[in-house]
Amino acid sequence: MNELTLWRDARLATLAGSEPWGAIENGALLTQGEQITWVGPLAELPRDAAVAREHSLQGAWVTPGLIDAHTHLVYGGHRGHEFELRLQGASYEEIARAGGGIRSTVAHTRAASEPELLASASKRLAALKAEGLTTIEIKSGYGLSREHEAKMLRVARALAAQGVQVRTTYLGMHALPPEFEGRADDYVSACLDDLPLLQAEGLVDAVDAFCETIGFSAAQVERLFERARELGLPVKLHAEQLSDQAGSQLTARFGGLSADHLEWLSPEGVQAMAQAGTVAMLLPGAYHCLRETKLPPIAALREAGVPMALATDHNPGTAPVLSLLATLQLACIHFRLTPEEALRGLTVNAARALGLQDRGVLAAGTRADFCVWGVDHPRELSYWLGGRPLLNRIFGGVADQELPA
Repeated sequence: MNELTLWRDARLATLAGSEPWGAIENGALLTQGEQITWVGPLAELPRDAAVAREHSLQGAWVTPGLIDAHTHLVYGGHRGHEFELRLQGASYEEIARAGGGIRSTVAHTRAASEPELLASASKRLAALKAEGLTTIEIKSGYGLSREHEAKMLRVARALAAQGVQVRTTYLGMHALPPEFEGRADDYVSACLDDLPLLQAEGLVDAVDAFCETIGFSAAQVERLFERARELGLPVKLHAEQLSDQAGSQLTARFGGLSADHLEWLSPEGVQAMAQAGTVAMLLPGAYHCLRETKLPPIAALREAGVPMALATDHNPGTAPVLSLLATLQLACIHFRLTPEEALRGLTVNAARALGLQDRGVLAAGTRADFCVWGVDHPRELSYWLGGRPLLNRIFGGVADQELPA
């Protein structure tokens, strides 16, 4: 049986309860193995707690571990030249229609070996871990064939050996591969055939698609969602990024975990998501890098009580973002989130967007994933642009850095 560990002398932003930030001054946590068993003021530590070891956090602020719930972390090559083209006035759609965009990354990803993809993704993962990442979602979508989608998903699974929890998402319907030019419905049928085979290999936790004029229609996505439902897989969707395709309503109808991007989200979409409990996944990095001007309807989402999550959307084309803390600030600056809303977006609501109930807050019964920060208040995590205030990352009850007793 795992012994109890006491983490004391901390200021806790539990993000639980009714107090702002769920704050507990002079707080402490008890962990047993990978689980938190008690959280509260140190003065209220259970007298019968048989503590085997103690660590002083020396008055530092502690938050739940950060969760990046929408990424495209595994891919070959990069698209730095497209960044320059956009600065010269080319739109995302123009670049995609000229053979760039997703298809460019598909070519590089197909050409890369699994060890090459693992090596490049590991470097990107290390940057996110250095800012407090403990759980990450990784999508496929740059293979666009069963062979290469499986390759990407195997690499994503392998990254779990590097001290994070990984959730994988099948995104075969990300773009139309060259060999299916002019045959989008045939490609959708191929994806429907591939999905159960990839699931049988243990490679798929959820299903996603790109519902857009340059992606797939709502009717085509519905076919995918029907198959996912048959297989018992949860769904999410790239929805309303460039236009309103009513993807958010479709996602809500299938009880989707999240609808993501949402710059063109309609009032009807907001209400559908609110009724279904679908999370609004906001991606300020993509908004920033694409120099978008149409904001997601933040006030309407707040009023309707739709949970708002955040993620880096790390990808080589529209969001080459490798900073969770920059994501916090971009959400505050561009979307006018409060610092507390932003942090909840990378913890509580990010966990919800992955369908995970055992993380995102500091509470008994949740995973012992938390971060120790060298800041005067957790609002500073959104305030600083640049810098690395993380003092320590505890993953499954084990600290990355040695701690004083």
